[in-house]
Amino acid sequence: MGKDDRHDDTGTQTTVFGVEVERMLDRAHDMCRRHGARMTQQRRLVLGLVLSADRPIGAYDLLDRLRRDTKGAAPPTVYRALDFLLEQGLIHKIERLSAFVACRHMLHSAHECDNHLHSAQFLICTKCGHVTELEDSQIVHALVTATQARQFSLRTSTIEAEGICAACS
Repeated sequence: MGKDDRHDDTGTQTTVFGVEVERMLDRAHDMCRRHGARMTQQRRLVLGLVLSADRPIGAYDLLDRLRRDTKGAAPPTVYRALDFLLEQGLIHKIERLSAFVACRHMLHSAHECDNHLHSAQFLICTKCGHVTELEDSQIVHALVTATQARQFSLRTSTIEAEGICAACS
């Protein structure tokens, strides 16, 4: 009988998040396994914290939250987990904010980006800091067309647009 995916290598129970976050964590675990990557307890916990955050979260905020559940958590631990999650396409870094958000379309939908451009567009409210992730195929198509015309092989794309959200206008 196989080991419960919610336990680490030592059998320690991981932090349990809400039902929706746990579902996305299980999906992320399955995606990693299919790609030959290992979703460790630490990586799962960091992803769960990113998924649970109500806005983009910085590495040191993640570290503070991680220290509540894990003894000895240090910046390199968080940065290694974030690097892994970025590499797997499970999170995005919002450069403008030096913060991270979950890749919602990867974790909510049935598609995967194995053979597709991993692209994200973000609307960032300059008043309240709220960030909305778009998945607009027209934007992606225009970008792919423009780069192909210049014989440029696009692998990933992140667009950050700043403005004022509806709640703040």
